[in-house]
Amino acid sequence: MASGSRAAFQYPAFRYFQMARFLVVSAMEMQSVAVGWQVYEITRRPLDLGLVGLAQFLPGILLFLLAGHTADRLPRHRIVARCYAAFALCSALLLMFTARGLHNVRPIYVVLVLIGIVRAFNGPAGQSLMPQLVSAEDFPNAAAWGSSIFNTATILGPALGGLLYGITGPKNVYLIATISFVFAFVSALFITVQSAQRPRGTASLRTVLAGFDYLWHNQIVLGAISLDLFAVLLGGAVALLPVYAREILRVGPWGLGILRSAPGVGAVLMALVLAHRPLRKRAGAVMLWCVAIFGVATIVFGLSRSVMLSLITLLTVGASDMVSVIVRSTLVQLNTPDEMRGRVSAVNMLFIGASNEFGQFESGITAQWLGTVPAVVWGGVGTLVVVAVWSVLFPRLRRVDSLTEQPNMLPAEPAVTADPN
Repeated sequence: MASGSRAAFQYPAFRYFQMARFLVVSAMEMQSVAVGWQVYEITRRPLDLGLVGLAQFLPGILLFLLAGHTADRLPRHRIVARCYAAFALCSALLLMFTARGLHNVRPIYVVLVLIGIVRAFNGPAGQSLMPQLVSAEDFPNAAAWGSSIFNTATILGPALGGLLYGITGPKNVYLIATISFVFAFVSALFITVQSAQRPRGTASLRTVLAGFDYLWHNQIVLGAISLDLFAVLLGGAVALLPVYAREILRVGPWGLGILRSAPGVGAVLMALVLAHRPLRKRAGAVMLWCVAIFGVATIVFGLSRSVMLSLITLLTVGASDMVSVIVRSTLVQLNTPDEMRGRVSAVNMLFIGASNEFGQFESGITAQWLGTVPAVVWGGVGTLVVVAVWSVLFPRLRRVDSLTEQPNMLPAEPAVTADPN
């Protein structure tokens, strides 16, 4: 059994997975900066930035049930490896289209739809793979390190993407992203896992929808996931950062990369704080207060004309959101039987996709109708309203004291041991 602050790294599969995940997240963040700036540079319409999110969200909502079921039926490490290879192909397509010269954004949207399809399968498989890589006792350590690695990538990726775009243009961003995905694929090939429980029988509507049913009967988990969904859906200022970087703050592609990195910096700082001072008491109330802080910071960012103030508010956005992420992920992963983690994770990923990608679409539409600044400000106000309503609708969530106070698991489906190889 592993022990110590680096316990998770004594598992080779965990090391390979986190190496691959770091490369994937970094490449995806680099690519997002390039796509956002490129789309806005071509069209100059906030709505088209919203369509960037919609193009990635629609495949997820159409495929999430199948993706979750697949993650519970097939070896998850193999699904993840194939998804990384597909990401590399998508980045190569963006590189090819850009090298040929882009005068409209349709080819970009086509590739984004393909990325959305891949993400639909990668999300549940990757999220539910982690508990198979380490022992249950070392899972909290693995989750902490995984969160730190993820957020480090969300800091470095946008900054590097913005720098490369500002110096050399989008082609080198897509080239580096393609290479990163290829190395991630190679790293994922070395992941091995022990045998896992798999559901018996063929797929049915009941087994596919089991993730929804499981969450519906766990009101604390449902409240935490849905709170994050609507708060980020309404308060997502990140989608409009290309407009702020170009038209309001006037900081260029490099500045856009720094702005995109700021929430990640805040998230890492909060993760470090929580690593030393974990949420031992009043976790539910703290989560609600932090989501409210998220809304206030969004309002201030929307009104800001100062680069420094904007960075501070984005740091606050990332830090406050990290609390919600930790509470939600802990409740979901540790309260779900392994043979159902894929389907429950698929529902969770649908909610995350709705808050991020569909939230990006919502931000683009409201910015097109109301203007960029009013869209961000009213989104922050909407987040505060959600916090007030959820504190009434989900009193059990508000009263959660310790994250170890878990709702009882529902009975899992009959399972057999499956060979992951």
